Formats: sequence, C-alpha cells, structure tokens
Amino acid sequence: MAAELRRLRAAAGFTREEVTESTGINGATLYRIEKARARPQKRTLLALLQVYGASETQRIDLLAVQSGSHDQGWLRPYHSELPEEYTAYIGFESEARTVRNYESLFIPGLAQTEAYARAVIKGVLPTASHTEVEQRVQARIERQELLTKNGPLQLWAIMDEAAIRRMVGGRDVMLTQVRRLLTLMEEPHITLQVIPFGTGAHAGMTGNFVHMDFPDAQDPELVYLDTPAGDLFLEAEAEIRRYKSMFEHLQAVALGPSDTVGLLASVVAESD
Repeated sequence: MAAELRRLRAAAGFTREEVTESTGINGATLYRIEKARARPQKRTLLALLQVYGASETQRIDLLAVQSGSHDQGWLRPYHSELPEEYTAYIGFESEARTVRNYESLFIPGLAQTEAYARAVIKGVLPTASHTEVEQRVQARIERQELLTKNGPLQLWAIMDEAAIRRMVGGRDVMLTQVRRLLTLMEEPHITLQVIPFGTGAHAGMTGNFVHMDFPDAQDPELVYLDTPAGDLFLEAEAEIRRYKSMFEHLQAVALGPSDTVGLLASVVAESD
C-alpha cells in the first residue's frame, strides 16, 4: 500500500508538501504512511486517493488492503511490543521473494539458532528486560519459517569470517550455530558465503544491509539498514543500484559455497 500511494502521488505530480496543503494531512503522517511505518485511517486513505485521481479499481484494491491490514498473517499478538521499524521489516520480509543479506559481525538472523539469537540480543541490548529479550528471540525464530514453507524464501547471505569466529554465547553455542549453517547450506534455496580474513579490506566493512525483491513486479525493491541511529528503508533507484553493486562485489571476494562449507567444517573440527 505504501509503495502504491507513493506511485500514485508521483504520477499525479504532487510533492508531499502539496498533498499536505490540499488535504490537511500532517506532513510527518504522510511520510510515515509512505514509508510503511503507519497505517492510514480510512478517511485519510480516501482523501489521498481523491487527490491523486485514483481509478475505481485502485480505490477498491487499496481499501481492501487497508481494511485487512489488521489481519496480516505475519503479525503475532506480541509484535505490538516490538519496535515499529522491526515489525515493518518483518512484514516486508514475509512478502519477499529473495533476501540478500550481508553481515559483518553477526550470523544472519534467518540462520541463527535460538541460543545464539538469545546471546546476541542480550549482548547488544544490555538494558533489555527478560521479556523484551524473549519477544525478540521468538520473533527471530518465527521468521525462519519462511525458509521451510511451500515456495520458500530465497536466501543469499554473506558474512565476514568475524561472524563465525566470535564466541557469542560460548564455545558450545557457536559450535551448534556453525553446524546449523552447514545444515542450511544443503537446501537449494539457501546460499551462504564467508569472506575470509585473508581478503583484507572489502566493500562490506561499512556495515550490514539487507536487499529484498518481491514477487509482484509493481512492488519496488527495498534495502534495509539497521543502524545505531535507527532503522532505514531505502527505495530510491540509485540507492538500490548501489547496494546491489556492493553485494555483487562481496559475492566476488567471498569464498564460493563449496569453499565456505570447507571453512565452516574446519571451524567445527577445531572446536571438537
């Protein structure tokens, strides 16, 4: 819905400021609606569709999305307690066709064991309560159902060797985690690569990112950044091209899948 509203506004030739002047909708509210960070009230949606000159078919389709947004299958009761940007990310991920994820220090979330996820969350959120930690762990494990459903999510994840060498949760937790990666690599829809320390400096050292595309060609591709200053969703074509190019560079410098299996197996052997 957010993507379609942005498209309709662009097609009508309006800036956000002009829409605010025409409808009285707060500019910050409009921004949040277009970034999928807030669900528009029905009257707000109707006002936007009228200004944009939406067709009857578009009105019917978007009103159906708006009225059904409370019942999204990915939304669990406790998700209301999670950060808004994270629940938005879960929603996008649940609808994605392909996820390409680069991680410099963490095992990718879709590949984490429960014990590793708990240790990571406790480590990066030292002030979080037990309930908050467990809610995040549960959300992370539930997300992994995307990899086992019919027509599973296609996952291509690249991580720096630091992610598999750091003793998150201790030796036993990491040993189980690395074995989990080896198991995942047996699946045809999952590709994992590791960038070894010997590679030296590389494009991913600036930080983690996730690139998603979707089954519907009308849905724009998306890049997600989890930063200390807040979560960002990027959809501008120039940004998408930049991160796609970065991922291609990382694919080129990382070990191929078979060599990655060899490295992971050696880590397990060292720990046994």
